[in-house]
Amino acid sequence: MKRFIAMLLAGVMAVSLAGCSTSSSSVPSTSSTAATSTSTSQSPVAGKKVAYILNLASSDIFQLCADQCVKTAKALGMTCDVYFTGGDDSKWQDDISTCAAAGYDGLFVSHGGQNYAYTFLSDIVKKYPKLKIATFDTQFKDENGNTRTIDGITQFFQSDADYSRNLLAYIGTLVPDKKPVKVLKVWVGPNYISPFDRREVGYAEYEKKGLIKTVETIGPTDLNNAESSMYDVMTATLAKYKEGDIDAIWVTYDAYARGCYKALKESGKKIPMVSVDICNTDIQDMLEPDSQWKACACADFSQIGDEGIRLVSLEMNNQYDKIIDLKTKDKTSWVEMPASLIKQSSLKPDTTLANLKTVADATYGNPDNLSTSDWLKSCIGY
Repeated sequence: MKRFIAMLLAGVMAVSLAGCSTSSSSVPSTSSTAATSTSTSQSPVAGKKVAYILNLASSDIFQLCADQCVKTAKALGMTCDVYFTGGDDSKWQDDISTCAAAGYDGLFVSHGGQNYAYTFLSDIVKKYPKLKIATFDTQFKDENGNTRTIDGITQFFQSDADYSRNLLAYIGTLVPDKKPVKVLKVWVGPNYISPFDRREVGYAEYEKKGLIKTVETIGPTDLNNAESSMYDVMTATLAKYKEGDIDAIWVTYDAYARGCYKALKESGKKIPMVSVDICNTDIQDMLEPDSQWKACACADFSQIGDEGIRLVSLEMNNQYDKIIDLKTKDKTSWVEMPASLIKQSSLKPDTTLANLKTVADATYGNPDNLSTSDWLKSCIGY
């Protein structure tokens, strides 16, 4: 029964995680043509065919990711197709199977469910041993719930625990006279999806150290309508507490945060709120007069796309030794994109995702975040 419920939740979450959704296309939406510049003559993967397959609908950040996948592939002399499955787990698996059978050389696949990704991708690489795969935000767990790896597949994640650490450290600067800081926590879990559990790791550290105290943990009651559901839940929650009972609001995901922000705004309460992930709508809300949405922790999703294609390309060239942990510099099959903090105070009236790097911290979009090699530098320029 628990496994059945987990499978249902994974499917629902895929729909909910669409965030600032702009499209639900489940067909190839973008394709690059092989680059003709002289730099591609130095690319050992020139002429290869790759795909980016996302188990969500398109959104601001994922369109950035898809566009960069195509751009990076082109710089390496490859073609790249893009598939958005609209959160359909079966469609995600079908698209991967179809591409594998069609002779694609590499796949960058995103947001596979942890209840099936390990078994499914293990079967794919056995059936198509020449196919190279890198995953994003896809945890591998076997039927007993044990964390696993798959030989030859690089797993790529955001630095989710650092997102929590960065946000909570910033909260400490917003309410420096509060110890511990009384936090209203907006989260779903445990064992809901791996990014949320990983964000909980950083949150739990602050709680264990006595730096924060959780007033209450809340989440959406309708995962298919997370934003509107979260508005209702937050409205009811805020009504229960008097001034001074809550020092700050920490939100694990920006779709939830948008509902929270609307409720907080209407309540008139001056409680700073921080959240994970970002989109153009979030930026607009943060820029509103007297907005209590004070910060977002995120990564540059253009770099997510860039790194995904780089990882697949290194795998195709059998250069696994070039895939390293940024902190330890050791060879790894588990890569994390460093976390950035976007402060409301740094935003400008014309800030969007397109120019966010100009107001973000030095980690956001830093070329040092990326896996590289001499030939990747030669073809891409960094």
